[in-house]
Amino acid sequence: MSLRVESVSLVLGDGDQQVTALDNVSLSVAPGELLAVVGPSGSGKSSLLAVCGGLRKPSAGRIFVSDTEITALNDDQLTRIRREKVGFVFQQSNLLPALTVLDQLLLTVHLRGISPRSADRDRAMGLLRQVGMESRSRRRPGELSGGERQRAGIARALMSSPSLLLVDEPTSMLDQARGQQIVSLLRSQCHEHRVAALMVTHDRDMLAYVDRAVHIGDGRLQPLEVAHSAN
Repeated sequence: MSLRVESVSLVLGDGDQQVTALDNVSLSVAPGELLAVVGPSGSGKSSLLAVCGGLRKPSAGRIFVSDTEITALNDDQLTRIRREKVGFVFQQSNLLPALTVLDQLLLTVHLRGISPRSADRDRAMGLLRQVGMESRSRRRPGELSGGERQRAGIARALMSSPSLLLVDEPTSMLDQARGQQIVSLLRSQCHEHRVAALMVTHDRDMLAYVDRAVHIGDGRLQPLEVAHSAN
């Protein structure tokens, strides 16, 4: 499994202000699978992404990314795992305004302390081609639509060949049709690159475009039936 979460709990706050954000959560995501976690605001979705990405340490339980127990790592080791094994797709894409779409992808190479080579440029352009953004590679984020920014964000997340994608509400800024296109694109890219993806969303209409889904409420998970779209 690319992601394995074992009996994870997360308690926030102190004393009378304590809140159980995650309550004995277990799940796994296989290579090439897009798993959606659906639930309302405050249900624990963001907390689940945070612990799976090593951004917050759970109060109990263990988390494995590609057989590495990230809950046993120190801060430096976690930073390396996030850089090498985990890709993030954000709600608002988080593209840097001054960089072109191509340079957004090449920045991930720079962050590993390596100067991009021609092979890196070829890989970046190949990813942009797959997400339908090759013709927009020289554009900056301000020149792109919301859907185009999300496509660029997906390509950037795949640039470092991660084992795991963590996807935070990718359709919340998009209309229904563009949202469906983005989730369908995520699913196809996960299948093609054999990347596991954990996507949190409040939008049940997106569940027709994922491989599997669970519901989260009060920090607890329950499986959901998924009726797949024909698209």
